[in-house]
Amino acid sequence: MKDKAVLMRITLVKKVLADGSLCAKCKDVEQKLKENDQEKFLDQVLIADERDPESPGMQLAQSLQVQRAPFFVVEKEGEAPQVYTVYFKFAKEVLKGLQ
Repeated sequence: MKDKAVLMRITLVKKVLADGSLCAKCKDVEQKLKENDQEKFLDQVLIADERDPESPGMQLAQSLQVQRAPFFVVEKEGEAPQVYTVYFKFAKEVLKGLQ
């Protein structure tokens, strides 16, 4: 399983709203990741800040044409990045194989 983790990179993108607060769905997903001890599988967390279109998360969302947050980007060597906008689908299809 260790080889699998080396060949895969997981990015979580969370949205910060115009008022500076974290979106409610992002908080929920973050809590689920903590409760299930899944944060350790994330390689990076980016912030999509509504107040800053140049923020790393906003740029990634735009390049992947993703309209919803939070979202996960799973990059495997030699494959196109996969985007997950639903935590449960991401957990079932990606994280289950890592645990």
